[in-house]
Amino acid sequence: MDLYVMNCELLATCSALGYLEGDTYHREPDCLESVKDLIRYLRHEDDTRDTRQQLGAGQILQNDLLPIITQHSQDKALFDACIRLMVNLTQPALLCFGKVPDDPTVRHHFLEVVSYLQAYKEAFANEKVFGVLSETLYTLLQLDWDQRQEEDNLLIERILLLVRNVLHVPADPYEEKNVDDDASVHDKLLWAIHMSGLDDLIKFLASAQSEQQWSMHVLEVISLMFRDQTPELLVSAGQARSAQEKQRDAQELEALRQKEQAEKRSRTLQRGTRHSRFGGSYVVQGLKSIGEKDVIYHRGLHNFKNYTHDEGKAVRRVPKRKQHARDSEGKRRSALNVRLFLREFCVDFLENCYNRLMYLVKEGLIREQAQQHDETYYLWALSFFMAFNRGNGFRADLVSETMSIRAFHFIERNITNYYEMMLTDRKEATSWSRRMHLALKAYQELLLTVNEMDRSRDENIRQSANVIKSNIFYLMEYREIFLTLLRKFDETKQPRTFLRDLVESTHLFLRMLERFCKGRNNLVVQKKRVKRKKSKGRKNPTAAETTPEALEETWGAVAEELRATGFQLSEALTEGAVPFDAASETPLEEQRTEAMVRVQDALLNRRGPEALGLLRAAREVWPEGDVFGSADVEPEEELELLKQILIANLPRPPPPEPGMEEEDGELEEEEELESVRVSETEFNFLDFIKRFANPNIVRPYLLLLRSYSQNSPHTNHCITRMLHRLAVDLKMDALLFQLSVFCLFNKILGDPVATAYKELVTFAKFVLNRFFALAAKNNKAFVELLFWKSVGAVREMTEGYSKPGEGEGSKKAKWTPEEEDELRTLYVEHRDSEVPDIVETLLPLLSNTTLTRRQVVAQLVAMGLVDSVKDLKKQRKGTRIVLWTEEQEEELQMLFEEFRDSDDVLGNILKKVTAKRSRARLVDKLLSMGLVSDRRELHKKRRRNPNAPGKSAAMGMTEEEFLADLTGGLTEEPMDGDEEEEEEEESEGEEMARQAPAARGKKSWMAERESMVEKNASLRTMVYTLRQEGMSGPLLWLQNCLNRTADDREEEGLFQPVPIVPLTEENEDAMEKKSFQRLLRKIGVRAPADEQESFWRIPAQMRPSQLRGAAEVLSPSQDALAAGAEESEQPTPGSPIQERQQGEADSHEQRAQALRALLLARKMKQPSASAEHTDFTPVEDIDSDSAPERSSETNTSTKRRRVMLDSDEDGEDSPLTMDLGADGDADSDREAHSAPAKRKRQRVLIDDDEDD
Repeated sequence: MDLYVMNCELLATCSALGYLEGDTYHREPDCLESVKDLIRYLRHEDDTRDTRQQLGAGQILQNDLLPIITQHSQDKALFDACIRLMVNLTQPALLCFGKVPDDPTVRHHFLEVVSYLQAYKEAFANEKVFGVLSETLYTLLQLDWDQRQEEDNLLIERILLLVRNVLHVPADPYEEKNVDDDASVHDKLLWAIHMSGLDDLIKFLASAQSEQQWSMHVLEVISLMFRDQTPELLVSAGQARSAQEKQRDAQELEALRQKEQAEKRSRTLQRGTRHSRFGGSYVVQGLKSIGEKDVIYHRGLHNFKNYTHDEGKAVRRVPKRKQHARDSEGKRRSALNVRLFLREFCVDFLENCYNRLMYLVKEGLIREQAQQHDETYYLWALSFFMAFNRGNGFRADLVSETMSIRAFHFIERNITNYYEMMLTDRKEATSWSRRMHLALKAYQELLLTVNEMDRSRDENIRQSANVIKSNIFYLMEYREIFLTLLRKFDETKQPRTFLRDLVESTHLFLRMLERFCKGRNNLVVQKKRVKRKKSKGRKNPTAAETTPEALEETWGAVAEELRATGFQLSEALTEGAVPFDAASETPLEEQRTEAMVRVQDALLNRRGPEALGLLRAAREVWPEGDVFGSADVEPEEELELLKQILIANLPRPPPPEPGMEEEDGELEEEEELESVRVSETEFNFLDFIKRFANPNIVRPYLLLLRSYSQNSPHTNHCITRMLHRLAVDLKMDALLFQLSVFCLFNKILGDPVATAYKELVTFAKFVLNRFFALAAKNNKAFVELLFWKSVGAVREMTEGYSKPGEGEGSKKAKWTPEEEDELRTLYVEHRDSEVPDIVETLLPLLSNTTLTRRQVVAQLVAMGLVDSVKDLKKQRKGTRIVLWTEEQEEELQMLFEEFRDSDDVLGNILKKVTAKRSRARLVDKLLSMGLVSDRRELHKKRRRNPNAPGKSAAMGMTEEEFLADLTGGLTEEPMDGDEEEEEEEESEGEEMARQAPAARGKKSWMAERESMVEKNASLRTMVYTLRQEGMSGPLLWLQNCLNRTADDREEEGLFQPVPIVPLTEENEDAMEKKSFQRLLRKIGVRAPADEQESFWRIPAQMRPSQLRGAAEVLSPSQDALAAGAEESEQPTPGSPIQERQQGEADSHEQRAQALRALLLARKMKQPSASAEHTDFTPVEDIDSDSAPERSSETNTSTKRRRVMLDSDEDGEDSPLTMDLGADGDADSDREAHSAPAKRKRQRVLIDDDEDD
């Protein structure tokens, strides 16, 4: 759509507003409705802001809206609607588009909107418009707060927003080509505001106590009014120029005159006395051309000094990311009458409004009641009005609100925040840099004001200045801020004006600090030291600390402390426990081991709460495997886990020995932030200046010095003074011995107006003289010019280079010839002895027992007995092995295939694997390789002893076993959520299994209770139930998935986990139902392992025969078996089987009644302990539908019954079978129950399988 051709509906709406005849505007009857329609159109405009552009092109605001509010302001409803519409039309383009668009098409629309806003601003530069606005605002402000309606407050806010929007419109540099002292559009707008009296209303809003809700709006309007102004120009407006100003202007004119004369002289020298058509050709000896010959120069000799090899070459384009940041638009001098009116406004504002308004705005910012980035208006107002106050007869009471330590702290915090956001939000780095510059200028103004207070005649003001200076010099944050900003300066994000203000602020701060230190013999300041603990520097506990007696004593103290606190941790301990460093390059496995070592160290140092906090934090980071306990662990279990960690022999890295450097000379900085230690120390100003002797700080100064001709004399003085402090006060002139610095000095010395930079010329000559004096002694000085030098390199360059090993920190051992012979002999003897660590073998055999491992290793390398230090590095132990080689992975896969059908897969692999690793790491690797889908598949299988007696063994049973036998083994049924306890029990190893053979035999016997028929019946019952619920379609889809996967695995021979992806809504709903998920688990399908997996997966270890067997169970033909299973369980009345079962049921009933009486008697004797210490479930609980609750001790001693897919012995049978491993007696034992009891048992088993 062509935006210049207005939409017909929009055109009709605009035509219904009215028409302008001469200076009179005639409105139409439906003018109000048309204005509301325009507001509605603007609300529904598209991303190109087409409605806004069409209204701007039609000049609706200039020709209709402004005449309406000036001539028909008595119509309140129409006036309110027009103000609403104009607020919308004049809102900044950045708010309309969100940001400056990158797309060329959208950017074109953005610029169009800006051009229409500039036209609106010019139309608003009318005294009549602002007269109507100020009259309306005055009328509304006359009403008391209890008389104002909600519409009145909205109208006040909209008028302030309209004024803000109009003032915010940027100037058009192509249309407004005005010089200084000429009236621009912004000046005309300000003059209209002044003539209408709106500026007085703004001052009233800023000072009135009842109007404090408009404080942020007022501050925005004021900041936009003074957008192009500087405090210095406003102070000098209407006043005669001072002698300093006249002298400065005379110096500038003299410098320009000298420069012009020097250029004339150089042009005269370049021209010869007579013209010659032949300029001449010259051979430049010693300067090679592209070939091997010397350069031939074809121009006059007077031009040769400007010769360079780069002549004629194309200028290389600088990438956008490396271009220097651009400075903001420069300030201009407004018309004199505007400056005079603004000057009077500043004086009145400081006297009546400043302190109150800045207090209200600060409170709003602290309470976060303002909008985002509103603090920039506060920072601007602070720097502008305090600078105006300094120049206009300084009065400290006028700016007392912002002259405090709180103001310093607020600005310092914002500077830090802006710098961090500049690094993180790279797309908006320029905006953050601009805000950071505002904060820096505010900080600079605070320092200037304190410096002005220090020179006041009033003793009270000077004392206040001393108090403020004592605080800012005492706290480390305020002293270090300039060092940090200089060190982190980035010319691609921060403009040259920022660097200029930073250099001047640093100069002022150092001058104030130096003067403050001179009047005192000793100055005590605060020092914050970051306490760090090297992860590689932990010392192994001594033998005395690790004796069983000492450990028992330590554990007693720790346990007592933890019980006294009730296992509750303070907030500081909870937040300070950080076991994992995401930025560290250390692998996760090593960090987990280090976290365990840190817990043990805290326990050894008897810091129980800290150890418990680390344990809980590590559990959240590494929940898998329950290495640090399960998620719902009890406090007593945590206590037991801490005890195991305390007495465990954890692998620790060897402690670093002093004096031994790595071969590559790099120090690993594996440090962990512990805490910040605050202390007090005596301040030395010279030591503080030494912190500036750093190439990263000197470079920004030299970068600003490159534009010395554009800098002010004060800026050049600040640069020279800092370089003088380094070169003269610290005697580190060699820090400036750099080729780029000398090129800059050469440019300054050769400048025609060098006399205007006397300070720079003198300093440059001093540095050059010092260099040539050093070059006479050090023939490497010219090579050193190519590099920036650190403090150590400067010392070596001036005092002489040290030989390797002669540094101050070196502790090189002196070896006698006898000791060298002894070392050589011992090394030759033990070189082929195949000891794991030859250095540890040699150390006790040497006669000199003071030698350290590093010294011995260094001497072996120096004597040529070994090639490198790396050949003698200590081998890391078990858990320190992290990386798996390809050969080790292949070996692990072969061992898994070999032992996958054995009873103890993991134990057999641990015995055969070459690279010894812990059980946990082997399990993690098998899971990551996809060889197993669940760690429970690696648990050791418990098989029943086939020679165990059957029913006759009942006489030798204990009372608990007899009860368990009677209740059908239901007392050992696991409750929900036993997976974590099972994994913990499996990780305890074989030792616990040997200690409890009876319990293991009982669990093994119970694991065999379910027969193959019961398993298939329960699965078919689940399938039958799902079909009754209407899930035939999803079951058929699951059956096809299993068959298709079996076919693929037979054809390709690849066994990989296959995701089950539902593509229809019916299948998706089924996958979300718990009953269908229980069926998936029953047939062996694995649930998503973590957040990165979304679908269930068929495990890689399921063979095609297993998949087809599972699919066969899901077929509809099996439903008949499931449907008639319950009927088939009941024998025919009158049959021999029924009679035999009836007799057995009678005997069981008598036994059950006797045992109920026994249990009741026990409960009466021990009512409180019966639930905790019995290993059986009362018979009454069996009749309930839910599984019986059990204590934590029973949970840890029982294992969940697992569904085993068919093993190799099953052949072509159903995959969902379980080898009983028992004889017929056991079967007759199971059939001894009556039919009703059997049905109850089957129901409970199905519930347990579903929970599993």
